[in-house]
Amino acid sequence: MKKSAQVTLTVVATIGMAACSRQRVDPCQPQAFNDQACQDAVHSGGYYWRGTWFPMTYGYPYPYYYDSYRRYTSTGGAVTTLPAGSYARPGGGGSGAAGVERGGFGATGHGGGEGAGE
Repeated sequence: MKKSAQVTLTVVATIGMAACSRQRVDPCQPQAFNDQACQDAVHSGGYYWRGTWFPMTYGYPYPYYYDSYRRYTSTGGAVTTLPAGSYARPGGGGSGAAGVERGGFGATGHGGGEGAGE
């Protein structure tokens, strides 16, 4: 009896710790797939998780991850729905690449606009 109670406590404690965990979740993992965030992550080379950017290298194009998710769910795999905004950019932006400026040249490197040709 005592051993059974200890095992039950260990399992309950483990589940509780996992539920409270603040560990990041890749939006392309089948268990927590997020369509828009995965597309953004593959396109941008990373994703935001609770306001922090995590660079990632994805070895396949987006359809691979979507198909993996579909296979997972078609065989009965459970998907954890994460709170809205888990993949949002800081400052209230979207779930990934939207609004990311690349190139580092700012207004001087965009090739047009005010002051061009003066």
